[in-house]
Amino acid sequence: MPIVVFIAAGALCGEAAALSKLQVPGAQVALYRYGFYRGEIDGIAGPMTRRAIRNFQRSRGLKPDGVVGMKTRAAFGRYGGPLFGTRVLVRGKAGFDVSVLQFLLAKRGSPVHALDSSFGPVTERYVRRFQRRAGLTPDGIVGRHTRAALVTGRRRARPATRSAGRRHIVRAGDTLSAIAERSGTTVAALAQRNRLDPRRFLLIGTRLIVPPRGGAAVGTPASRAAVEDALSRWAGHYGVSLDLVRALSWQESGFQNDVRSKAGAVGPMQVIPATRVFVEQFLIGERVPRTMDGNVRLGVAYLHHLLHQFGMDARLALGAYYSGPAAVLNRGLSRETQHFVANVLALRGRV
Repeated sequence: MPIVVFIAAGALCGEAAALSKLQVPGAQVALYRYGFYRGEIDGIAGPMTRRAIRNFQRSRGLKPDGVVGMKTRAAFGRYGGPLFGTRVLVRGKAGFDVSVLQFLLAKRGSPVHALDSSFGPVTERYVRRFQRRAGLTPDGIVGRHTRAALVTGRRRARPATRSAGRRHIVRAGDTLSAIAERSGTTVAALAQRNRLDPRRFLLIGTRLIVPPRGGAAVGTPASRAAVEDALSRWAGHYGVSLDLVRALSWQESGFQNDVRSKAGAVGPMQVIPATRVFVEQFLIGERVPRTMDGNVRLGVAYLHHLLHQFGMDARLALGAYYSGPAAVLNRGLSRETQHFVANVLALRGRV
């Protein structure tokens, strides 16, 4: 049976009651911020969300009933209110309803790149964009008409699609290595994408899909120089210490793109599937190519996020990278995590 996540509809009135079921992403964002939820921000009150609600309630001495009522929302602090649909939203507002707004914008094809619960200039820009697409006055104000369009998906924007790569028809004289060099990819990536044996001849007229630029497909061999270049580029892009990024990557993979763990972690930054989904949706706002370069971007973006979440404390951020922010927030650094952090910090400036 689906859980009743919010206060009974009778406690609300009119449109707000009708919007009750749309509050779930607001709760998921709040639970994530406090380290109790690591799943997708999907607006679905599934088992992971229910468990996170109860665990949060227990941690605050509340009745673990799984209902996000007024006491639970009060415990969320700045992420706990007001409910979506109970006020007009304009630039400068913050809280639970802004989290829901940002989720709905992303759902309608306008990801704001960070579900930060704050209605700042970026969120306002995407509200205006959505309003133009929906045939509304682009005033950046989320009132009744804009809210209704967001909820119903009227004139829904075409969602961003993941690049599948360009097409190439094999001509006389073509080889996989020559095509890879011209296209900024690798023989391994070409062979994997097209299910080819690189030791065999290419047949003229064969239709190939050339993977997007960005280096080797994640999980396949890549040169150390290419990995180091990606580490340097994304560390600069996100403003994270290159020494720290290099040390983390070396500890995780030894700068190797083809390393895979039993937990499903892969690539130079050993990004697990759940982290990939979180970073793409929560931090970047778009799909990232499944390449070595994309893997490095995901890892560095996540490290940047954790450093800010833990007040630029590198020890805690690295611990959260290794064991998850919820574990660090709730239990501190375990002995195993402490060893991992010590190793990374000892490698700074040495790799």
